[in-house]
Amino acid sequence: MSTVHIPEYLQDCELVAGEDLARDPAFWLAHLLLTRGASGDPAEPYGVDEAAYDAMVDRLSDPEQPWPVLRVAFGKGHTAYAVYASGEDEDNVDFFVRHPAWGRLGHLGQCGADEAGPGLSWTELLALATSTPEDGEGLTDLSERLLLLLPMLGDADMPGDAPETVARALSRCGIRAAAATGLATALLKGRGPAGGPRWTTSGESPIAVCSAPYSPRRVPIALGITPDQAQALATALGGGSGA
Repeated sequence: MSTVHIPEYLQDCELVAGEDLARDPAFWLAHLLLTRGASGDPAEPYGVDEAAYDAMVDRLSDPEQPWPVLRVAFGKGHTAYAVYASGEDEDNVDFFVRHPAWGRLGHLGQCGADEAGPGLSWTELLALATSTPEDGEGLTDLSERLLLLLPMLGDADMPGDAPETVARALSRCGIRAAAATGLATALLKGRGPAGGPRWTTSGESPIAVCSAPYSPRRVPIALGITPDQAQALATALGGGSGA
């Protein structure tokens, strides 16, 4: 695994590219259950070998190993990151977006001991999943991109076909088709629409903000970026207009 350098991510740990993990269905099951707090669920019903699943969970939570980073490159040079930050006392998965011109990170949220979120609306999740990467770094498969960022989803306006979309992605990433629909429904439970957060924009910024009390996105992403940078991000996230 190659080293990943994120200047603004101020953690004293080696970061390594983790996209090779995405080739293994055990990673996707571990990623989705770990971020949901359900890593003790059996793997076999999902078509994943139990030993492979346990080994993947151990790797993702091993404080002695470099931290895996998975990336989703999207419109106009932006990148979304998921970092498996494993410490001696607690594990988190950090989600954020970055542009090299910003000089800061735009936090989406965390899963684990320091829970925070949601960080993406359904429209934004689909925009990031379907955006054509501008370079060769990170995940390129639509289903993998969607599932990587799915733990950040929360939206009162989620469409009725969202479970079908997630179930298709699960099947394409190696989850047993017969179990994919049930898993998709469980993963989306509580993320909307009933009681889900609302996403709105104002005249102060083109970037949507979230109504959820523990979301980093109660304020626009990456406060302090220029108006042009904010518009470029809003457009890349599937909202607003821009060149």
